[in-house]
Amino acid sequence: MTTSFIRTLQARWQNADSLVCVGLDPEPSRFPAKFAHDEDAIFAFCRDIADATAEYACAFKPQIAYFAAHAAEDALQRLITHIHEKHPGVPVILDAKRGDIGSTAQQYVHEAFRRYAADAVTVNPYMGRDSAQPFLDCADKGVVLLCRTSNPGAGDLQDLIAEDDDMRKPLYQHVARKIAREWNTHGNCCLVTGATWPQQLKEIRAIVGDEIPFLVPGVGAQGGDVEAVVNNAKNAHGTGLMVSSSRAILYASKDDDYREAAAVEARRLRDEINKYR
Repeated sequence: MTTSFIRTLQARWQNADSLVCVGLDPEPSRFPAKFAHDEDAIFAFCRDIADATAEYACAFKPQIAYFAAHAAEDALQRLITHIHEKHPGVPVILDAKRGDIGSTAQQYVHEAFRRYAADAVTVNPYMGRDSAQPFLDCADKGVVLLCRTSNPGAGDLQDLIAEDDDMRKPLYQHVARKIAREWNTHGNCCLVTGATWPQQLKEIRAIVGDEIPFLVPGVGAQGGDVEAVVNNAKNAHGTGLMVSSSRAILYASKDDDYREAAAVEARRLRDEINKYR
């Protein structure tokens, strides 16, 4: 089964020849000087970046905390609306990492898919299936579940050895297996798998097969190696990945050429990824 989000993503991989996911994590202190007295700076800056990089992007990924911290939720809504209107073939993933008991999770579903009109949302599965089920039930939307994350402390819990069905494996491998075999009934699941752990990427791809896309943070500022990511995580079609870069693209220049610089960096990352596909 191929959902609306997955179909849109697959079409974008082909039409843009790109596996680059552009992260939109606005930090006003890093904006060019022209935004210093702009009350709508967060929207304006992110809009400009989206417009400059859209031709090189397979997806956009605004991180909700960067907007909420500045009481800029309205800017986030307008930004997603702008992307849908100006770049309708590029899906938007709301990076919110939600996950809670059923009634609360349902409110987070409303937030992601009705308030913000995102095409997909990141979800923390570590409270169990009932915390993810309201998202999974949205068959036309993407559910991007944390599996093996890119942060240095990921292994504190995700690498713990656990036993299930007589299998003793790291917890993240059980998570990958359960999502692929039991939770993905609508074919709308994706996995967050960090670029900083290439061997784990290979293991997870072997567990879940070719159909589940990976959102791969950790290249650029976090130091993940592009060649290792592609070689270990691509599927049999040479796709299956959304390789996310935020700061390296957003802040490629602090001057008035920030749009051009962002486009150059997004194109550079696209071309580097494509060398290894």
